[in-house]
Amino acid sequence: MRVLVGVKRVIDYAVKVRVKADKTGVVKDNVKHSMNPFDEIALEEAVRLKEKKIAKEVVAVSCGPTASQETLRTALAMGADKAIHVEVDAATAEKMEPIHVAKILAKLIEKEKFDLVILGKQAIDDDANQTGQMLAGFLDWPQAMFASKIEPDGSTHLKVTREIDGGLDTIKVKLPAVISADLRLNEPRYATLPNIMKAKKKPLEKKTPADFGVEIKPQTETVEVSDPPVRQAGIMVDDVQSLVSKLREKGAIP
Repeated sequence: MRVLVGVKRVIDYAVKVRVKADKTGVVKDNVKHSMNPFDEIALEEAVRLKEKKIAKEVVAVSCGPTASQETLRTALAMGADKAIHVEVDAATAEKMEPIHVAKILAKLIEKEKFDLVILGKQAIDDDANQTGQMLAGFLDWPQAMFASKIEPDGSTHLKVTREIDGGLDTIKVKLPAVISADLRLNEPRYATLPNIMKAKKKPLEKKTPADFGVEIKPQTETVEVSDPPVRQAGIMVDDVQSLVSKLREKGAIP
């Protein structure tokens, strides 16, 4: 089984994001970036499948500017066997949307013949949660989104457990399939120094969207990016009646 894992370079989750003065986006220059946390989970699950001898090869792919190669090297250090960088310039990367990434991945998969795709359920920069679903649609493959547990079920199926509002939903998907990883699927490993050094010798192939016949043409337009409203301070009340009165004043209850 060959497994493809999508990894995206995003602003590090620990960084406080600042909006640009002209409100066209967020400040990315001189800001720490790292692999999208959900993609780390997806990669960890793929590597574990390889360690269990279920998967034979794990390939990491990223669409983005030159700096995305750092993220791919991290993926190689975490256990991926090979990396593919679909390179675009920084300006084009800003215009890339889930539909573009899904189209590129679909063409790549048709060419390289993968058996399983594992993606993070969403990226923490746009929170779109669309790429996996679109990819499954383009490929006409079964999908299992928001996986919290993945188990082999024979040689041609996987049993996937998903957390839903009412409890747990367990489904069986036939390979090839697309799966997206939720937070509780696993705990990603750290890349050790020896593995970081080994990653430098692992193959990293460079491609462009044109190689897959995909044109990066924006489908949406960002009108304005603004900070969320500042939360107002709370007030103390003496009793329930005062609480009800205050809630009525604010229009929270009739």
